[in-house]
Amino acid sequence: MTAPTHASWVTILTGWVLASRRTVTRMILVAGDAAEKHFSSYHRVFSAARWSLDALGLAVFDLIEPWLKGEAVLLALDDTLARKRGLKMFGTGMHHDPLLSSRGKAITNWGHSWVVLGVLVEFPFRAGHVYCLPILFRLYLNTKSAARHRRTYRTRPELAVEMLTVLCHHRKSQRFHVVADSAYGGQSVLCHLPSNCDLTSRLLKDARLYAAAPTRKPGTNGRPHRRGERLPTPQSLLTGRCRRVTLNIYGRREVARVADQLGHVHAAPTRPLRVVAVEAINGGRGREAFYSTCSQATAEQVLTWYAMRWSLEVTNQDSKQHLGFEEPPGWTRRSVERTAPLAMLLYSLIVLWFAREGHHHWQPLVCPWYTSKTAPSFADMLRTLRRLSIRRHVLSLPITGPGSKKLQQLLEKTVALAT
Repeated sequence: MTAPTHASWVTILTGWVLASRRTVTRMILVAGDAAEKHFSSYHRVFSAARWSLDALGLAVFDLIEPWLKGEAVLLALDDTLARKRGLKMFGTGMHHDPLLSSRGKAITNWGHSWVVLGVLVEFPFRAGHVYCLPILFRLYLNTKSAARHRRTYRTRPELAVEMLTVLCHHRKSQRFHVVADSAYGGQSVLCHLPSNCDLTSRLLKDARLYAAAPTRKPGTNGRPHRRGERLPTPQSLLTGRCRRVTLNIYGRREVARVADQLGHVHAAPTRPLRVVAVEAINGGRGREAFYSTCSQATAEQVLTWYAMRWSLEVTNQDSKQHLGFEEPPGWTRRSVERTAPLAMLLYSLIVLWFAREGHHHWQPLVCPWYTSKTAPSFADMLRTLRRLSIRRHVLSLPITGPGSKKLQQLLEKTVALAT
């Protein structure tokens, strides 16, 4: 990245934090650098400048590493929809919309489908709460969109494996553990995991499970067995004797019946899995099944790991609501592939800043109708960063002479652009 590109980059990030709408022109206006250079220079940061999104994400991971605890780095993997308008925008297509869909009816929407890989981490300022900090991204093109743009079609699991490979090769001596829903729990991911990565995901309740293949006796002819005898399905496990456990997951205490066993799925007969079947006693999700490649893990650990995946859903919602993940209007390939992920990388940087310094300056809003708030939300983190940034700029201006006029202009501009 060249020095002029870096200067434009700083301007864009400053405007991204302060702007009410995340378009390039709005961001350079808010940052106050609209007259410094031609506005097209800022657009070219995304469409033409030479820099790598993966390298930027790995640099953010390096900033996260000092906060990580334990032997394995926990990761979350999922996809999210960014709704868009326009037929000529690169990569758009009809994708499943989970917010509008229900169990009985699936609804699609026009936009970009992003596969996101994030790091799960706890911070001292909010003990017991898990944050998901996104670091790597891939834009998924459906079959029609791939054909329209003359690109090779790749499935979401293939894109997920590519991101896991990039991260695991970045830290070959580090152990990783990714949690993902059933879309990324099939053989296309399970059978292609990097050697230093484990997986916890959902499993079908009627999945075919097998014991380990029997040891081949000396002198035996023929092809050796790849699988052992059939084991009970997860559904069958719940009809037998189960344990009753209390779990602190999804922000509440849940009592459930749990049964687990060591088994092998049909697609990966050589990899032992810890299979867990669970049924909530106090209502809710009914019977479910999960598995983990950490075969020595307990059922409680597997269920707790999978529940951590929900923090990525919170990250997706905060990035869209507070950082404009869906707002950038770029339409060329490079602009599309670079602009929206920057919102989530900025989310990670803001949370890291708040964990390091921002929580010392956080001032909870005192409301008569909400007196029990003790923990900051991401909106509080962003509000704190904005307040300190504006304060620093205001204090740098003299309050007498020409500085007073600049201060007045700054305040008027801030009020005008806040709407």
